[in-house]
Amino acid sequence: PEKLLLPALPRSPVLRACSVPVPPHRSPVQAWVESLRHHDDERRGLTDLHPDVFAVRPRLDILHMVAMWQKNFKRISYAKVKTRAEVRGGGRKPWRQKGSGRARHGSIRSPLWRGGGIAHGPRGPTSYYYMLPMKVRVLGLKVALTVKLMQDDLHVVDGLEIPTADPQYLLDLARYRRWGRSVLIVDV
Repeated sequence: PEKLLLPALPRSPVLRACSVPVPPHRSPVQAWVESLRHHDDERRGLTDLHPDVFAVRPRLDILHMVAMWQKNFKRISYAKVKTRAEVRGGGRKPWRQKGSGRARHGSIRSPLWRGGGIAHGPRGPTSYYYMLPMKVRVLGLKVALTVKLMQDDLHVVDGLEIPTADPQYLLDLARYRRWGRSVLIVDV
């Protein structure tokens, strides 16, 4: 029998499919895969990204909560001032209680006096440590990754092999491809 030759189907541009099962009602998000080997090897194909991580609803309130938590949970304020008990001097009554016509005072280190103690001032060191729930922190990371992908600021590379060990190569590559001033490279 004679064999029928079918026209060759174009090869799928998807280099890597999503390894975690995607729910049937959702579809994976696709991103371009780039290479770090040459300046001009920009797009080598597509990769499928899981929609539960890279296609969540943008929540600016969650991003703000996580950003403030990251800024504050390690913060310690060392601001401290002296109260009227800690300021040097002021042990005796400056003048008698009655008869002088002046206002009554018991110490020259009262907060009312110049050089006196501070009332209700900072009494450091003060820790600003607190923890956000893990679900909120994970959701913040998902929102950040989604927003970066939608703004075309997330770049997926096929590997971390670079032709030289010189760090200037990565700086030149980021400048050539207009990746921005700050680049975070994560190997997973």
